[in-house]
Amino acid sequence: MKDKKNADKPVKIMDTTFRDGHQSLLATRMRTEDMMPIMEVVDSVGFYSIEVWGGATFDVMKRFLNEDPWDRLKKLKKALPNTPLQMLLRGQNLVGYRNYADDVVRDFVMHSADCGMDIYRVFDALNDERNFESSFEAIKKAGKHIQATICYTLTQKRLGGPVFNIEYFVSKAKKMEEMGAHSLCVKDMAGLISPFDAYDLIKALKKELKIPIQLHTHYTSGMASMAYLKAIEAGVDIIDTAIAPLALRSAQPALEPIVVALQDTPRDTGLDLNKLFEIGEYLEGILPKYRHLLDTSKVSVIDTGVLMHQIPGGMISNLVNQLKEANALDRLREVYEELPLTRKELGYPPLVTPTSQMVGVQAVLNVLMGRYNMITSEVKDYCYGLYGNPPQPIDPEVRKKALKGYPRGETPITCRAADVLEPEMEKAREATKDIAKDIGDVLTYALYPQTGMRFLKWKYGLEEPPASVKPKTMEDVKRENELIKKALAGELVEKPKKQIPEKGAGLRKYNVFVDGDYYTVEVEEEGGVETIVRQAAPVAKPATAPAPAAQPKPAPAPVAAAPKAPEEPIDGKGAIVAPMPGMILDVKRSVGDSVKEGDEVVILEAMKMQNSLTAPISGVIKVVKVKSGDSVKKGDLLVAIG
Repeated sequence: MKDKKNADKPVKIMDTTFRDGHQSLLATRMRTEDMMPIMEVVDSVGFYSIEVWGGATFDVMKRFLNEDPWDRLKKLKKALPNTPLQMLLRGQNLVGYRNYADDVVRDFVMHSADCGMDIYRVFDALNDERNFESSFEAIKKAGKHIQATICYTLTQKRLGGPVFNIEYFVSKAKKMEEMGAHSLCVKDMAGLISPFDAYDLIKALKKELKIPIQLHTHYTSGMASMAYLKAIEAGVDIIDTAIAPLALRSAQPALEPIVVALQDTPRDTGLDLNKLFEIGEYLEGILPKYRHLLDTSKVSVIDTGVLMHQIPGGMISNLVNQLKEANALDRLREVYEELPLTRKELGYPPLVTPTSQMVGVQAVLNVLMGRYNMITSEVKDYCYGLYGNPPQPIDPEVRKKALKGYPRGETPITCRAADVLEPEMEKAREATKDIAKDIGDVLTYALYPQTGMRFLKWKYGLEEPPASVKPKTMEDVKRENELIKKALAGELVEKPKKQIPEKGAGLRKYNVFVDGDYYTVEVEEEGGVETIVRQAAPVAKPATAPAPAAQPKPAPAPVAAAPKAPEEPIDGKGAIVAPMPGMILDVKRSVGDSVKEGDEVVILEAMKMQNSLTAPISGVIKVVKVKSGDSVKKGDLLVAIG
């Protein structure tokens, strides 16, 4: 760090490059092996903290990268001895998409602290402070830093209105300070905060609170850097930025221009631009491996539509990827138009994980399947109250539809959500007793039973990981570049596919000898296909005079296959097909079971949400094509009812 001769109160910087930066731009796919080589330089910069964990990293690592999240945390702690590590903790949701029991929260916090976590940025998607109680208590017990978080959101283009106004945010912040928070973060996950609203809000919070205040925003709408400058004027203590290659678009503002803008002012950061440039150059060298994950659906660096749809940065890249997988990217505009309506009907939840996923996926389903014809399990839990109280009441008709036949009952709860949850860790220990080696393994399963167990099998060699989780290399990138270059030059020609003709009556066989081996070749005079069959035994080379070559044994006459029993025709009305790509979590019924129309038959995880697929007609299960853990494509037949 440089001397801060002119800085009376330097702005502190939290770096988001290695968590929210790549989560927002690259769907969280950056691998640990690509982070480690530059960590020594990162540690020397003098960041207030570096965000490296939490958010979507835990899920993505064990699901898509075949990496252990706990190992990444340990490695980074060892590589960054001088810089506090920070994580994003979703309150009672931890790093998942539902509220977990208190014992899971306690064990997760304690183990992550043991692995090296220093600062916990704790937020609740509904700003329901009751969901902070367990995590705050555990963080305090671990002797770590509690950063309470307010999720910034709007119902109009500027701060104000009947719901999200300055009074609302200040009131929430004061409650969090009283609960024991060491600092407060205003988390603007969608890049909605305008410069003058940032000034007014930070000024009001600085007046009422004694603890430091941090501002987090995204560049999505184009206002973020301006908002930071006004927040700095108002006295904000810490801001979140990313190194340039993983900044802007739906990530955070780039750090480098902010450092220069504040030089020789009372708020000079004191950071060395040369070191930041070195980190940026390193990233430029490894990021081509991830370029296929960039959102190229728009040329513009900013998305002013965010002022309407309010989707946070990380959700935008995921939503685009999910629509691509569902072959429905052309309906993205419809989804953007549906989002505000779905959000209003669900009580204006702030759009941050997991409510951003819930609202986003439900909006997608409303567009693709018809409004509320399919409701995710998480939205049903939300309507019951298992996520807490939303800022505004849920639409009564939507709630009624969501809770119809809900297993816990059709009357929502009003108590703290975790109060109705049974302890989970003992069951998780029992379920993993034959595979888990430590508490980290047990927690991985407790948070994600299906994909967590699958990862543990990969980790301990009980299952072969699929090719899709293997890392891309720079050699792969080089080959891609060469193909792209040839394609642009018009040098790639699509090879036409030839249909293989049936063997005719004039087929003749020949023996072909090559280097001591011989082959039987079938040849037909016109339109035939040569079939080469390698024989098992090589021909011995002659010692003196050549002996007649051994003749291959004639192939046995083909045995006529038994006629295949004709499959019972499947009535399209009774077919349950995958509405989108995903993974089968559970098949509730077996062949021969009787079902009634509307009965739950299959649980499909798609877009990180659980979707209940029900019987379209009453009848008997005739065919079950899938099992738990299977990956399916859109349109795949899962179950047939006749």
